[in-house]
Amino acid sequence: MTIDSMRAAPHQGDDGGPGLVQLLTPEGERVEHPDYPLDVTADELRGLYRDLVVVRGIDREAVSLTRQGELGLWASLLGQEAAQIGSGRALTGTDMVFPTYREHGVAYCRGVEPIKLLGMFRGVNHSGWNPAEHGFHLYTIVIGSQTLHATGYAMGIQRDGVLGTPNAGAAIAYFGDGATSQGDVNEAFVFASVAHAPIVFFCQNNQWAISEPLERQSRIPLYRRAQGFGFPGVRVDGNDVLACLAVTRAALENARTGQGPTLVEAYTYRMGAHTTTDDPTRYRLKSDEEAWKLKDPIERVRAYLAREGLASETFFRSVDDEAKAVAADLRKECRALPDPPPGAMFEHVYAAPHPLMTEEQEAFAAYLDTFEEVPA
Repeated sequence: MTIDSMRAAPHQGDDGGPGLVQLLTPEGERVEHPDYPLDVTADELRGLYRDLVVVRGIDREAVSLTRQGELGLWASLLGQEAAQIGSGRALTGTDMVFPTYREHGVAYCRGVEPIKLLGMFRGVNHSGWNPAEHGFHLYTIVIGSQTLHATGYAMGIQRDGVLGTPNAGAAIAYFGDGATSQGDVNEAFVFASVAHAPIVFFCQNNQWAISEPLERQSRIPLYRRAQGFGFPGVRVDGNDVLACLAVTRAALENARTGQGPTLVEAYTYRMGAHTTTDDPTRYRLKSDEEAWKLKDPIERVRAYLAREGLASETFFRSVDDEAKAVAADLRKECRALPDPPPGAMFEHVYAAPHPLMTEEQEAFAAYLDTFEEVPA
């Protein structure tokens, strides 16, 4: 591609371009890819469908809870379920995930209870799960910083000398298209490349960095940036759960066997707002959203299951009912979360006592003591 052609056509368009890896079309037709074969059983397909539907139900309930004042904020994953479930189900127990603040589907795959995610957005904890227990690090609000954390972790795996053995694991760092403009992400690419670290960089390109469109962020498809750092990149249909599963599984296996990093660009679309404080109608066209609805990650799996006779209407109804029940239970749990004592904000910030933290904690306690206790 010449410089002039890059300027004339910096992106491939809404179909993701000719290099897009796809195993399940928007119409629900199964296709093959020579580099990413995938054998899945009927039970596994039904399980993936269930994951997609349940996670969407959790997400929608969280949005509703935010609108009703029960959460302070929520970053919706609507439209990105396949990218998260597909990649999340590719992980093994020895891998470690470094998420942003939107990877609710990956958290679900790693066994993190949804109520623990809501506790953070409700402001009652600092993130209420043990990263070591789930192989899933705490949510990261600072854009892109988790890629450096993940790269350092991957270099630690490398130094453990386990690559290529059954005990080998890999790191995977999730981030959005906007984060690729951050210095932290590019620095992580440099370190991972020169160290040949066992890491997968998983970019969910949902087309918008809040209100900034992709064409204002890059002159070339994002996956091609990896070439400049010296490691492979691949663009996958981010609305295709099978393709995301196959591509991520291959990238992780390459990392675990000492073949270095990979950049996976999951080409998808953020169907909702950036967060519940955002209004996407102010900066993008309704027609674009309508076009992407036709590529819905759930509907294509449902169409395939129905066409191939792998699932009945009874199954689809049972999954819908399960998703509603999970959402209803989540609502009850969320509203029942107790408010922590004010001093709890100082807990679990550092692994060991820190002089500055102790000073601030004592000052805050003295401040609280100036208030009269209100009778119950």
